[in-house]
Amino acid sequence: MSIDTLKSALPDYAKDLKLNLGSLLNETILTDQQKYGCYLACAYAVGQPDVVKAINGEVDGKLSPEAINAAKAAAAIMGMNNVYYRATHLISNEVYATLPAKLRMNVIGAPGIEKADFELYCTAISAVNGCGMCLDSHEGVLRKHGMTSEQIQASIRIGAVVNAVSRVMAAEIAAA
Repeated sequence: MSIDTLKSALPDYAKDLKLNLGSLLNETILTDQQKYGCYLACAYAVGQPDVVKAINGEVDGKLSPEAINAAKAAAAIMGMNNVYYRATHLISNEVYATLPAKLRMNVIGAPGIEKADFELYCTAISAVNGCGMCLDSHEGVLRKHGMTSEQIQASIRIGAVVNAVSRVMAAEIAAA
């Protein structure tokens, strides 16, 4: 399965998503590792099986085993961190924001690929999961690594489209 297969499976009302899937694949502001890693990380973060299969098929041969592992690890760790840090930010009792998280997050320090690329994956996932605190944190790290606003935005755009496609596919399957 590939992204072309996924695009053909989308209903007509999701034409904009089909177009965005294609145009983002042609994005040149990101390296292939950054672009395809964001696609894969966001697919795993959302977890819709058809989207995960299609994106796995698309990245086959385009990402190293280390980048594939890092994308999946980003989805895993941000699934935890986005919930935890969003909650500490949303709870009006400020004491929670001052308490140590006491959660293991070793992969963030040693992701097995370039730190900036991993942070880009985490940023896209944090956008999907709606964690402003994590978005601010990862965006700051990306800035320190010299990433531009346009590169950061591209990762967020990938996350937005992968999320929307996943939701449409899940809804269509549920309605069938």
